Amino acid sequence: MSPPPANLILAANAGSSSLKISLYQRNHAAVSSPDPSSPPEHSSITLLLTSSITNLSAPPASFSFSFAPAAPHRGADAKKEKVGVVHDHTGACAHFLQYMEREAGIEKRRVKYVCHRVVHGGDYFEPVVVDNERYHHIEKLSDLAPLHNGGALAVMKACLEALPHAASVAYFDTSFHRTIPPHIASYAIDQEVALDRGLKKYGFHGLSYAYILGAVCHYIQKDVSQTNLIVMHLGSGASMCAIAAGRSLDTTMGLTPLSGLPGATRSGTVDPSLVFHYTNRAGHMSHRREVEAQVHVTLAEEILNRQAGWKALTGTADFAEVVQGMRRWEEMFGKDEAAQSNEGLQDMSGWTTDEKYKMAFELFVDRIVGAVGAYFVRLGGRVDALVFSGGVGEKSADLRQAVVQKVRCLGFEMDYAKNAGVSSVQGSVVDVGASAEDGKRVLVCRTDEQFEMAKECAVADKFWK
Repeated sequence: MSPPPANLILAANAGSSSLKISLYQRNHAAVSSPDPSSPPEHSSITLLLTSSITNLSAPPASFSFSFAPAAPHRGADAKKEKVGVVHDHTGACAHFLQYMEREAGIEKRRVKYVCHRVVHGGDYFEPVVVDNERYHHIEKLSDLAPLHNGGALAVMKACLEALPHAASVAYFDTSFHRTIPPHIASYAIDQEVALDRGLKKYGFHGLSYAYILGAVCHYIQKDVSQTNLIVMHLGSGASMCAIAAGRSLDTTMGLTPLSGLPGATRSGTVDPSLVFHYTNRAGHMSHRREVEAQVHVTLAEEILNRQAGWKALTGTADFAEVVQGMRRWEEMFGKDEAAQSNEGLQDMSGWTTDEKYKMAFELFVDRIVGAVGAYFVRLGGRVDALVFSGGVGEKSADLRQAVVQKVRCLGFEMDYAKNAGVSSVQGSVVDVGASAEDGKRVLVCRTDEQFEMAKECAVADKFWK
């Protein structure tokens, strides 16, 4: 009896303190240059299992492992447990591989490719098979994405050692935004210096935007090249993208993921001189233990990346807690009175915790709405859909409602019953709009960056000849 074929694709997505892994089987029907709008259920890959390890920076880590419903061969039961022995991305990767082989019954030799989400790819515009030279090039870019590239590199190194027979392929979040025009991507600084040091807008969350574009085009039955979208990837890291004719026209993040919308611990766009008034040690190097080894981060970058965002405003990085606090405040005072009570108040020192939650919520909504308006104009008002995605965008009905209410003047309307019932609806895309007319759709898309990487790998002829 011949051994099972080596046709498995491992997709790894390393966060600042987490690791998500999905294992896929390449189907025989995989074809190159597929229609980007083809539905996930008719793709060239089949999901076998998913796993995640969280809280790596605050052990014990939480490990979960489950088989996909459609997996052809199910091994061990789903598992969820605390693992005190895992405290970094290298250990998380090793723990997953051991469990996959020993308890799930899937041999490591069946893995042919490992796809790695890399946040900052610099001028890499296409996926690359990682060799020693490319590994070190990506390592140099870690200064521009200190919260994520370090974790991705650790997982990459672990896979190269544990799976020497499998090729590691880097997929870059920045690649999707290579179509941004120069006048939008450039900063108003000396262009000789900018060119020499690569100082321009790169944009991020590109794998997510690529998945969303395909899923939404399939849902609205429109060709990718004719589709205009305003997409919001809202999570602990948040960004937005204006997509014109199926291509990235602009995005809120810039040279680094720090620019644009605020996040759980990121400030988002601030006056560039603010940090020098915040601390007189802005240019000093950070020595915090949490910062990835061999990644050079100044105190200014650490403050704006790790000590800001809605956590700095409220004390929590959990946006669900922010929403709950905002609700309590509105239930106590009523929406109109609560809104009036904050008018003109800029000093938060005497505010209750719930007042701070409400202010953080409104600040986030304000920044999102500002970008929606700018992108609506940038797209000439020809917008096929307003799309919410990411952990917060997919789960927070309150946030979606607050945003849509403020952009009704642009023609978007929400069906409140549909909005409240998103979690009960199956599928990648859910319509929560009150009208299905062109340019007035409001959608929620459950993004899947691991799927996007594995799909691209499966249909790339150069990998399977």
